[in-house]
Amino acid sequence: MSGGEVKMLEGAENEESVREKLMYMLTHWFGPILGLLAIWLFFAVTAGWEFIGVSNQQLILLQTVVVATAAVGATMIIVSGGIDLSIGASIALTTMTVAWLLDKGAPPIVAFIGGILTGMLVGLTIGSLVAGYIGRVVSVSAALIILVVVKDTTLGWAGAAIIAAVAFTVLLFVGEKYVKRVPISSFIVTLGLWGALRGVSKWVGGNEPIFPDERGWVGDLMTGTPIGNSGWSLPAAGVWIMIASAVVMVFILSYTRFGRHVFAIGSNEKTAILCGINIRRSQVCLYTLAIAFGGLAGILQFSFLSIGDPTTADGYELQVIAAVVIGGASLLGGEGSVLGTIVGALIMTVVANGCTKLGLENYVQQIVTGAIIVAAVALEQWRHGAKIAR
Repeated sequence: MSGGEVKMLEGAENEESVREKLMYMLTHWFGPILGLLAIWLFFAVTAGWEFIGVSNQQLILLQTVVVATAAVGATMIIVSGGIDLSIGASIALTTMTVAWLLDKGAPPIVAFIGGILTGMLVGLTIGSLVAGYIGRVVSVSAALIILVVVKDTTLGWAGAAIIAAVAFTVLLFVGEKYVKRVPISSFIVTLGLWGALRGVSKWVGGNEPIFPDERGWVGDLMTGTPIGNSGWSLPAAGVWIMIASAVVMVFILSYTRFGRHVFAIGSNEKTAILCGINIRRSQVCLYTLAIAFGGLAGILQFSFLSIGDPTTADGYELQVIAAVVIGGASLLGGEGSVLGTIVGALIMTVVANGCTKLGLENYVQQIVTGAIIVAAVALEQWRHGAKIAR
């Protein structure tokens, strides 16, 4: 091969590399932002000042907060190649936990921490099942059930605690020694917990919502601060919490070894194992951390509603996953960005809000949102197909 031919091949490869980079930037960075801008301008023109007004823009931000905060955590899960179908139920359970603690007289900070811990506990359960630690999950679950059932008998709390501890020890020993670790698909695990967590939420409140008399500052997280008599107000604390959550997740995914492990697992799990990454430990950690953001979203949902509601956040599973996918993440894993997720959540809120301002029926919003999701996934699949073809 002559020197000229070699240079031509190198030039073609460089051109192809440039095209790939441009395509990546278009689909992952500029694409979602341009899409948001186009949709916003469409409703600005068609709905007028009723949509453009400052108060409505503040409302859009508030309506985005809960889904976006939960989606920040879901970004990590989807990047790792997993999925969470139980996030709506996790949010509902968190609202019930926060409301129950406040109703019992707990300080707001205790209720806030309790909400975060609820999300972490759900995440720990999911991560353990996905990683194959089913024996540990069964041991803890059995111990908790025994504790709840036996405490109301003549044995009381002390007897219940002893029996629960014995059951936990025996089941854990048997599970670790004789039960083979069998990883379970995150789809199956979270699909099962979707119903189970709803049931637990109803059990916490006796199948009724909880209306705490005193909510403290936890109940004001979604309320803006008026600026004099101007009609303007500072963004609610929940908006700043959403932004802070996004910054934290960007740091974790982009600047830590753990974040690199998450991307590696999503890109190719077998290769990640060969590189020495502890897949099971990483899965437990990432689900625990990711759904802690779901707990935070549940606290914000409680603040928005002012009650604990076991039926709230129904359908949020689709909204959260859609926000991540519209933002440029791949359902195959290995790709995704927090900024894209926030933009994806904003797109969905703008569509819903704009359709409302135009007086369109709810089914129109659902059709438009569904079309956007399909378009986002189709674009991602096309990009992957083009990359494979090359």
